[in-house]
Formats: sequence, structure tokens, C-alpha cells
Amino acid sequence: MSAAAGAPPADRRPTATPPAGFVLSSVRSERSDNEPESEADAAGTDPMNSVLGKVRPILEAFTSDDSALSLAELVRRSGAAKATVHRLAQELVTWGLLEREGCDYRLGLRLFELGQRVHRQRILREAVQPYMEDLLLITRETIHFAIHDSLDVVYLDKIFPHRGLNAESRIAGRLPLYCTGTGKAILAHSPPSLFVDVVRSGLKPITRHTVVSPGRLRAQLDRIRDEGIALESEEIRLGYASLAVPVFAGRTTLVGALSITAPTYRMDAAGHATTLRTAALGIGRSLA
Repeated sequence: MSAAAGAPPADRRPTATPPAGFVLSSVRSERSDNEPESEADAAGTDPMNSVLGKVRPILEAFTSDDSALSLAELVRRSGAAKATVHRLAQELVTWGLLEREGCDYRLGLRLFELGQRVHRQRILREAVQPYMEDLLLITRETIHFAIHDSLDVVYLDKIFPHRGLNAESRIAGRLPLYCTGTGKAILAHSPPSLFVDVVRSGLKPITRHTVVSPGRLRAQLDRIRDEGIALESEEIRLGYASLAVPVFAGRTTLVGALSITAPTYRMDAAGHATTLRTAALGIGRSLA
């Protein structure tokens, strides 16, 4: 398989775009501006002592499978005191970040509105969508676009036909870098320190085909870097494979990865490779 056109030269490692995110500042109680709440606060090592540090685990207690959670479940998942969770949950309802559903809570519409304002992701998604739609029409398979955040890929967009894959991956969902097609494409073109961090965190098997040997993973990434395309087979879900390519803005800035996912018996890697590369180059030109 030939190297992808437009991929960075072998002697220049692309620079990964850092993920956008919130910077949580410490919110103090009614004390002197110069008086720390605790030694941990003074050292900046205990974000849980800030108000936002307590709000964050409440919001993050919700998974993509949760429509609503009880107060008791919020307490259990957040690890905060019941009185604190109850008080903060009421404030979050007032702000629209949570909503009441009977005696339970669910994420509020205000969070969705704020999420749509994240500039970098919105611009990137708008640039990617036309090419994803073209790929869907050509392949009739599930199309993903993912970006890198920490040791995961986050799915910025996903479109699929009626017969397509509608589980495992979700828009705004996360999966590990080391066992997904998009993740391998990103990892292969990222600084070596990211590979070290991924291995250090542990390569856990998700299926019996998941590559959990650092040596085998490194060999995979070397091949992906040489060929410009990644093929993952049944590492994240039995019976499915993904073909993925990195997406660059210009020649050296890695912005994400684009993939085609299909049942293994239907995956036409050779037939889809050129189409996928062409779409990635188109996205890159629109972002340059």
C-alpha cells in the first residue's frame, strides 16, 4: 500500500494540535484574598477543594447511556458528600446545566448550547462534514472523524447508513487510542512521548484481538506511518474493522483522523483506501 499523498515527510514529525478544554480556576470561600483554604490549595494540588472541582465530578457522573440519575447515584459516582451534591445540583438546575426529571436529574439543554460554541471543534466539524457525506455515498459504510484528547480519541462526528454501525462509537464519545483505527492513525503520527504515555497507562484487552503487546503496537504504528493508512480489525468490536487515515492542516499539523468502519466480511480496504486518502487531503486543504 503506497504512502498517503500529502502526508508529512519522514524526517519531520507533525505537531499535534492540543485539545481545547476548560481551565478550572479555584473558587475560594469568604476568606482573605491572600489566605489559602488549605495547604493543598496553596500548592494547587487539590482541585476538589474548589467549587468547580466539586461540580465537575457531578456533571461527569453522567455517561452517554444515562438519561437520568438519582441523587444517591450522583453521590456515589461523584464521591462528594450528599449535602454538597444536593446543594450544587440545585444550583446547576437553576443555571440550566442540570434538569429535574421527577426525583432524578439529567444533563441540561444549556450544556448542549455551550458545547456548540466550542469554536475549534465547530469549525473543524463544518469542514469535515461534506467529505464525510461524500464517503458515505460512495462506500455506504459508517464514517467517523475523531480528534485526540489525552489517551483517547473523541468522536467529533459520525454518520452511518441504515445498515451501518450504530453502537460502540458515539459523537462526543471516547475510545482508547491504541485499539481504534482513528486512534492508531493519530498515534502513529504523534510525538513518541504519546506512545510512551499510552503504554505506561496499560494496554487493556477489549476483545480477544486487541493488541496489548507494546512491541506489536509499535510495529503496527511504524507500518501505519510508512503506508499512511491504518487498518484495525476486531480490536474494539468483534466482527468489525476500520480503515483510517490521519488528517493534517497544511503538511505538519495533525488535526484528527478519518475512518470507514464496516463488518469485516464487507471491508474493502484496497478499494476504499484511495477514496479515504482523497477525502483527508480535501479536508486538510480546507483547513490550511
